[in-house]
Amino acid sequence: MRALHAQDPGELGGHRLLARLGAGGMGMVYLARTADGTLVALKVIRAEYAADPAFRERFRREARLARGFTCRWLVPVTAADAEAREPWLATAFVPGPSLAEAVDGHGPLPPAVVTALGARLAEALTEVHGAGLVHRDVKPGNVLLALDGPRLIDFGIAQSPGVTALTEPGAIVGTPGYLAPEQARTGGEAAPASDMFALGCVLAYALTGQRPFGLGDPAAVLYRTVHEEPDVPGLDRLPLPLRTAITGCLAKDPVGRPTAAELARSLRDVDQMATGPDQQAVPHQQTTPAEEFTSAPSADWLPSAVLRLVADRSARALDPPPRQSGPTALLEPTVVGEGRAPSRRRIFAIGGSAVAVLAASGTAILLTNRQETTQGGAAQNLPAHVIGFQAALTGNQKEVGLAQERGARLAVAAHNARKNTRFRLALTSYDDRGEAGRAKEGARKLLTERSLCAVIGPTTVAAARAAIPLYAKASTPVLLVSADYDALGLSSATERTLCVTTAPSRYRTLPVLAYLTWVRKVERTSVVQDQAAPDMAETARGLRETPPSEGTATVHPVASGTDDFGPAVAAALATQPEAIVYAGTSPTRAAACARALATAGFTGPRVTFESVRRPAFLEAAGEAAEGWVFEAPYSEPQSSDSKAAHAFTSAYRDRYGAPPARWTAEAYDAVGLIAASLDAHGGGAGITPGQVAERLFKLSYDGVAKPIRFNQDITHGLRPENTSFLYQVKDGKYRFLGRYDQVS
Repeated sequence: MRALHAQDPGELGGHRLLARLGAGGMGMVYLARTADGTLVALKVIRAEYAADPAFRERFRREARLARGFTCRWLVPVTAADAEAREPWLATAFVPGPSLAEAVDGHGPLPPAVVTALGARLAEALTEVHGAGLVHRDVKPGNVLLALDGPRLIDFGIAQSPGVTALTEPGAIVGTPGYLAPEQARTGGEAAPASDMFALGCVLAYALTGQRPFGLGDPAAVLYRTVHEEPDVPGLDRLPLPLRTAITGCLAKDPVGRPTAAELARSLRDVDQMATGPDQQAVPHQQTTPAEEFTSAPSADWLPSAVLRLVADRSARALDPPPRQSGPTALLEPTVVGEGRAPSRRRIFAIGGSAVAVLAASGTAILLTNRQETTQGGAAQNLPAHVIGFQAALTGNQKEVGLAQERGARLAVAAHNARKNTRFRLALTSYDDRGEAGRAKEGARKLLTERSLCAVIGPTTVAAARAAIPLYAKASTPVLLVSADYDALGLSSATERTLCVTTAPSRYRTLPVLAYLTWVRKVERTSVVQDQAAPDMAETARGLRETPPSEGTATVHPVASGTDDFGPAVAAALATQPEAIVYAGTSPTRAAACARALATAGFTGPRVTFESVRRPAFLEAAGEAAEGWVFEAPYSEPQSSDSKAAHAFTSAYRDRYGAPPARWTAEAYDAVGLIAASLDAHGGGAGITPGQVAERLFKLSYDGVAKPIRFNQDITHGLRPENTSFLYQVKDGKYRFLGRYDQVS
């Protein structure tokens, strides 16, 4: 529970706001009090989502259906307004921790407690499914622990089985690690059986403190969910009903899982032992499914450490922290979209005391004070500069684009929240789907944007190759964050405004050389060159000509037509190397190399490149993957030790409710670099894109991810030293080691 900010409203829909309970990807949750003194949790949806008619329609349905629930283990909706500019929904306040907080902070729960938990959550889902709905996000963070039992919350993505019209095509809705295999395969289509799989994951987590399909990259978690058996330590020592419930819910085939009513019935008798004979579950006579079982557990159903958390939350709710002091600025935004005249409306600031920028795909919403007062007391209108963002935001290459857009949006909001900034930023996005034709169209549209100062993207090589010459012709800087410059076939001599912020692939050996020279200090290296990746021939040649530690390196090719790496590995080991480098791009072929090395008993350093760092390598290599090291051009700020990375990760989690994805921090830094260039010119309205480009290459910028420096010559190329990172397989997962020059 945190204090209200100066810009938070004091009242909403007859509710007096008292404190902030938390923030997620969709909006803010407040502690509030009704006119009669009842405490509620009031969820306010961000305007950027509410602007989507489909989202607003789903919110209406959520509010309407959730108000009809009667099961005591579902948090009742007490009020809602789906027509407000920022829709809101109030639910009864439950002063208890989430299951995630309880387990992460105080360890796994006893089997008897988990049995009671499972019985009650099954009762809750019985009513949900009986109403023809699917929750779609059953997870520990959506289970609150109260004195009298658990509460299942957050129906923001609940919907009827098979309904997909209100979700983006191909999107997976839910949380990896709790998604059922069929959801991972079909792109998120859910059914009641999917909720039961998630419930099985929740119960396994409550018992062990571990997710049954592990942590790490979401794609890797989804892969394990589909192809591997769950890992539930101590499962064989559980009481038979609870063991049967968990294994049944975690069945790969949804047909083999129990229904919610069946699970509630099977756990009822065991639950009676946990709640005591005086609080036994009593079946009703032929009532609704949600009323089939009701029980009144005593407060001692929870461990004492969790009870203390409930008591602490209750006390804090009665004495919320005072609102932070500071002015609340009244803002007047201009909404700019494709083919529409600007509309104007007045709202309160949400991203700082003076201004905030919200951006939706293809739309920039710029909020500016009608008047601002300088330190000298004179009123002024701050100039606004637009940053274009072009990326694949839909299609099978959207992951990187969406991650970068989030990073850019967060950076824009952070800049605009600064008290003494001399200008404001806005972000306008264009989805080129990674296609060359749409990339050209997107570049032409963004170049018509008034006050455009620079563009970030595109995110695919095909789109970048098509769009960059158009930006160069218009003397507009374009910051290439993730697409490989070496694959573009463009010349920095002609594309004078192209600013590449990631080291090209020709420098991929730098972190490998540093690791094997300074960390492992080897003098004899063997390179297994996979001829199925002809582009890696130059990499293998470079390692041979400039080996680690100025020692020796030999190259041993593997023909593209064979999957047998045994002969090449044998030839490599005959040279008695201290380290092996796999020069290839295929995760499965790299796994074959790893298995051959493991069979031969080689345990020295084994190093390869980012394109191999995929779930398929872990799956195909098995135990042979352990210890392998990978270079990569992107950071993992949530695993970094720097203060800037910690602050960025915290801000990202507050806004989006999840850790940053790969390439997010790099896009955040791209906005910071543009802002630094504008600031160097004074930030005024008359700054041209050409001036921004000229200054970019003269800057030394220390970003969240890495330092950014450019060669002061005709190439303007990024200085590649200290701009790449290392990862290593530990315990079957990819672990971030750090920036390659900082790994010891």
